[in-house]
Amino acid sequence: MPEINILSPHVADLIAAGEVVERPASVIKELIENSFDAGAKNITIELKNGGMTYIRVTDDGCGMLPEDAGVCFLRHATSKLKNERSLEAIGTMGFRGEALAAISSVSRIEMITRRKGSVEGTRVLVEAGEIAEMSPCGCPVGTTIIVRDLFHNTPARLKFMKSDRAEGSACTAFALRCALGRPEVSVRLIRDGKEEFFSPGDGKISSCAYSLLGREQALDLLEMSAQGEDVSVAGYVGSPKAGHGNRAKQFFFVNGRCIKSALLQAAVEQAYRNTLLTGRYPAAVCYLTLSPASVDVNVHPAKTEVKFRDERRIFDAVYYAALSALTGEKPSAEIKLSHTTAKALSASKKDFFKSTSSCESPGKSPSTEKSAGFSSAHTIIAEKPKIGSSPTAEHISKPQEACQLRLCDSVRPSYSPPARSEKETDKSPRIEPGSEVASVTPADFRLVGETMKTYILVEQGDNLILIDKHAAHERMIFDRLKSQGHEIMSQTLLSPVTTKLSTADIEIIERNGKLLSRLGFEIDPYGDDSVILRGVPADTDVSDAPAMIEEICDKLGRGSRVSEADSVDEILHTVACKAAIKAGWSTAQAELMKIAEAVIRGEVKYCPHGRPVSVTLTKKHLDKEFSRIV
Repeated sequence: MPEINILSPHVADLIAAGEVVERPASVIKELIENSFDAGAKNITIELKNGGMTYIRVTDDGCGMLPEDAGVCFLRHATSKLKNERSLEAIGTMGFRGEALAAISSVSRIEMITRRKGSVEGTRVLVEAGEIAEMSPCGCPVGTTIIVRDLFHNTPARLKFMKSDRAEGSACTAFALRCALGRPEVSVRLIRDGKEEFFSPGDGKISSCAYSLLGREQALDLLEMSAQGEDVSVAGYVGSPKAGHGNRAKQFFFVNGRCIKSALLQAAVEQAYRNTLLTGRYPAAVCYLTLSPASVDVNVHPAKTEVKFRDERRIFDAVYYAALSALTGEKPSAEIKLSHTTAKALSASKKDFFKSTSSCESPGKSPSTEKSAGFSSAHTIIAEKPKIGSSPTAEHISKPQEACQLRLCDSVRPSYSPPARSEKETDKSPRIEPGSEVASVTPADFRLVGETMKTYILVEQGDNLILIDKHAAHERMIFDRLKSQGHEIMSQTLLSPVTTKLSTADIEIIERNGKLLSRLGFEIDPYGDDSVILRGVPADTDVSDAPAMIEEICDKLGRGSRVSEADSVDEILHTVACKAAIKAGWSTAQAELMKIAEAVIRGEVKYCPHGRPVSVTLTKKHLDKEFSRIV
């Protein structure tokens, strides 16, 4: 007997359906996209029992004529493609003509539709892919599709479905992504009789994000945009202080289509280098608009994966847009005190401030040796992103340089003259021509002092700003080291330091010898289990050198598969941390002023590990805590 069998059309349809309809959420996605293609302005989705027993999608789109309603459930029946030339520039959500055929083959479907201008509508009942009944009916313009008993005829697929709660959550997530991709369409989701979300459909990305993502997340979003000849980027990225444990808050859309793209994820996350805490991921709502001919959506039956004709150009567009949004973020975050903290603050209000007169003189500061190499960073003025010139690998590893940064000493404020002219006392911020970044003048803030030998207190208008001196100084050193662009200056030790290391660590040092030398380390093997340090990066305390070497070996050992640029950043993180002034030190007032100046001017926002360097208390909030106002 022959061993090769030709499958029946019914079995072939069931197999094909498995590629398109994986779970109830797949049905939701396909039906919503059909509504988008029909030009709907309002869409309502209803589901029960996780979508397994009931899904209803209603839209006010163009609807269908009776002759179209009779053939739309056939495989490869579509109004969106005419011939093979149409595949070169697909501008609709659907195009294969497989969705309705796949859904109908594994469920019971009822469709009610009426074309605009038609006197009556059409009602179609389909079961297991076959039309069971078709008749005229009265209904509004648009289409309503009800899907019942999903996978009732495919027990193998049915037993792999998760709980109703899990499947319902997946349906909600898919519907939300679709709604987020079309701000001009109002989408409402009702799950088991309860409204899950509703988008206004006013065409504004901001109101769409606010209504779908929630107030808390929307307030942490930073607007981004970039425009090129054939591609534009719009949307929002999350503030670095609001990082997430996974990428669930990242949404990418190409011409309104929700997609999954490792390329776009990498572009956004690259903009957060040295800004976001390790293991945290930024939120993003990114809309790409480009020519349909520049992107191939005919890659996977689910249409969630695409291929770009020019990936480098797309990467640049998203990267620069996200980087521009981060550059324009406000330098400090406002916080609210908890009830417990507020009570503690009220109880200790007499001892809360440390006056500037109590600061030890530079000669008595333990940090005198370190302050010799301390200098304030230059003001960073970021140009608007330009799409068209692809950054090199070096640019990608140095996002600040890739954004065409310019150093501007002319906007650096001076604090030394006791008497100030009328021009100097003007409170209006000066703006460098061609830039959107404003500098500060001496009247913009006042250094109050330091508290707990850790936090710098700065008064600016009606705000009290607390600055973590170690985190801010660490960032300033890191930026200075990164911006040098050549070998970091090494300081030769008068008395070389010997450090014992494991065999694995010694191998790591030997393997990365050239890299460490370029970064200011002079290390030679010393016996079988030790190395001798003859030089370390400038500004580094000799006493910190052994611990620094061990920490660097640990980082280089964990990152054996990362690029050299990432390894450089990890080493510079360690160097900057060890070279920065420490919490608990009595720091000279001049150093406190330099740090405060850099933070207030917006040069320093986050430490290299992603922690914010400052928080803000408003006068209004303090007045409430002390019952000065109600």
